[in-house]
Amino acid sequence: MSDLEVWLTIAALACATAVTRSSFWVIGEHVSIPTRVQEMLRYAPACALAAIIGPDLLLDPQGTVEFSFHNYKLLAGATAIAYYLVRRNMLETIVFGMACFTALRLLVG
Repeated sequence: MSDLEVWLTIAALACATAVTRSSFWVIGEHVSIPTRVQEMLRYAPACALAAIIGPDLLLDPQGTVEFSFHNYKLLAGATAIAYYLVRRNMLETIVFGMACFTALRLLVG
């Protein structure tokens, strides 16, 4: 890609981001979102987080799914989920999950 193409792509993405983020502010209350859609949007952050974290936990560096005890990310993720179900504290869960992953990677691997 040439420099011009790169800058045009950056400008187009900036415009697309600005338009989509400001559309609800500009439109205001002229458009109402149905209650069913509002209820479904409550789950959007959890779905986005699962879409980001899921592949990282399940895939090995070659891109194949790995369900084994050699997948330290998956083991640390499972222990972090169990920790969260017991303690219900997100910050502690993040620290505990990272500590488990680091311990597995350094001590076992």
